[in-house]
Amino acid sequence: MADLLQQFNPVTQAFIATLFTWGVTAAGAALVFFSKTVNPKVMDSMLGFAAGVMIAASFWSLLAPGIEMADQLGHIPWLTAAIGFMSGGIFMRLIDEFLPHLHPGLSIDKKEGVKTSWQRSTLLVLAITLHNIPEGLAVGVAFGAVAANLPSATIGGAIALAIGIGIQNFPEGAAVSMPLRREGMSKGKSFLMGQASGIVEPIAGVIGAIFVLKMQNILPYALCFAAGAMIFVVVEELIPESQKNYANIDVVTMATMIGFSVMMILDVALG
Repeated sequence: MADLLQQFNPVTQAFIATLFTWGVTAAGAALVFFSKTVNPKVMDSMLGFAAGVMIAASFWSLLAPGIEMADQLGHIPWLTAAIGFMSGGIFMRLIDEFLPHLHPGLSIDKKEGVKTSWQRSTLLVLAITLHNIPEGLAVGVAFGAVAANLPSATIGGAIALAIGIGIQNFPEGAAVSMPLRREGMSKGKSFLMGQASGIVEPIAGVIGAIFVLKMQNILPYALCFAAGAMIFVVVEELIPESQKNYANIDVVTMATMIGFSVMMILDVALG
């Protein structure tokens, strides 16, 4: 796969990789064709697994390379990492504050962001779309970083990140399509709404790759920024959502650790 992707420029590589992550979101949304529901313990475990993947990806694929690149470029590594990481979290907090959205499983009166008359289905899609922005950005930045020819950025590491993000996108697609189907929406429309939440990833991926190619000196900040944005999503949404049922906490915690281990193995083995 690495040899195949190396035939393309970094922007195209990021686009192909994020098309894959979008495709896995669609695969998760396609579960709606087979059932209206997923066992709550299974869904919670899938979300916990996704949280583990994102935590590991944030460090192994983004923060650690960002710190190493900062050192290689003559920056102050700890300061670069802190500025980039916190900027990513603040960016996501601002989007969370203003973008109208509704987290899965909540009633319409629990919608967040600015006031709007948008339908529940649109708000559900926007909630998952909010998660996918930093994921697509992270993949794009990772592939753009390879073009900088720094030792800490490898095509294998970027591919590992795309695979990890893709895996954890599966439950996110289902988290949109399943509730819509239970509320009476047709299978086809529920699927279309579920997969639509992932369409932002190719867009964010291409933007991330172009951005770091044009401004390589800020690459360490961009990597740490993506890490901060992803950790915000994990702490603000994925972990609370996965552990809302106290009876499943032990299982979900182990699923989170498994997700972390899988992403760590992918990054170390391929990176």
